[in-house]
Amino acid sequence: MTSHWMLVNAVTVVLLAAVSRPLHAQPGKTFGTAGKEKTVLKAGVEAELLRHTGKGFLTHMWFGGDFKDYGLARIRVYVDGEGAASIDMELMMGHGIGFQDDGAPWGVERVGKTGAPSGIYNTYRIPFGKSVRVTAQRASGGEEETPPFWWIIRGVDDVPLQVGGIRLQGNARLRLYKVENRRVKPLDQFPMYDTPKTGMLYMVTIAAKSSSFCFMESCVRAYIGGAKEPLLLSSGMEDYFLGTYDFNKGRYYTPVAGVTHLAPNAEFSAYRFHEADPVFFNNGLRLTLRNGEESDGKVFGCQPDITAFTTYVWVYEW
Repeated sequence: MTSHWMLVNAVTVVLLAAVSRPLHAQPGKTFGTAGKEKTVLKAGVEAELLRHTGKGFLTHMWFGGDFKDYGLARIRVYVDGEGAASIDMELMMGHGIGFQDDGAPWGVERVGKTGAPSGIYNTYRIPFGKSVRVTAQRASGGEEETPPFWWIIRGVDDVPLQVGGIRLQGNARLRLYKVENRRVKPLDQFPMYDTPKTGMLYMVTIAAKSSSFCFMESCVRAYIGGAKEPLLLSSGMEDYFLGTYDFNKGRYYTPVAGVTHLAPNAEFSAYRFHEADPVFFNNGLRLTLRNGEESDGKVFGCQPDITAFTTYVWVYEW
């Protein structure tokens, strides 16, 4: 009897193992490039760092160097031969850092900064169907005509894209939508992202500056599929980034959210990932932010002043 049950258990283990393995699984192919102390960032020139043909996604980018307005250098990702880059980011803001904050070292799985001013990395999954091209361009001339620059970029081909353990459709593409230095009147609401498309919200970075932190009372709102009433993603701006009481304990960095800049002159920047907390939408999403918060004539906290906002919203669309 014992031998019989041992045989049955052994067969069960083998069958379960077979079921758990993906059918016809094939290993992917890794590609990439690196630049060591290259003088490619001539003023006004968009330098190509990577060009690749295939079907897959980027998995890693890292950047080094030290020159004037390093954090304002632009990184662009062109997918499938597009003429205008669907990802066009300032180097620091694209990694969740506002005001060129030099704080380091810190890092989580998806983003981080290990040095001053560089050692900036990400592991964003940026999919492409035919090709991908990555470029860099300086924001200004600076003292050095062509300062040395370092980079590492890698990706994989022939691997299904999963984000937060969820397999996305083959035509999913990561796009970046920006609002830059928008001056918003007290209690006004403005769209950070507005589309009729279908997709998944991935990441939001907000940088703001005002005369006080009264703008922190703002709730982040998601109007999904043309809805008149929003899904509230927070009860205040600081708790959207997992904080409390205007970040009274200072900066922090977690895999879900972090505060990368916090200054007493009412400046802050923070990042928020939705990879483990997905916000899916069908037939449209309008994602909004408000300068402060008011309801039924009650202003929460204190009366905000005019506030300058820069927002980066990363979205997978299909």
